[in-house]
Amino acid sequence: MTTATQTKCACPSCSCVVSPSEAIEKDGKTYCSTACAEGHPNGQGCGHAGCECHK
Repeated sequence: MTTATQTKCACPSCSCVVSPSEAIEKDGKTYCSTACAEGHPNGQGCGHAGCECHK
């Protein structure tokens, strides 16, 4: 069996992948940042270059 080393952020508009050891987990889902995990409440992005998930 193979273990995943990276997974896509659970935020629907985010294009980031994240290592499970560095991920933010919320409600059983894996996110790349606190902003994504919280649903971008203040319009802030995840902070990763090239990702525009907050727009």
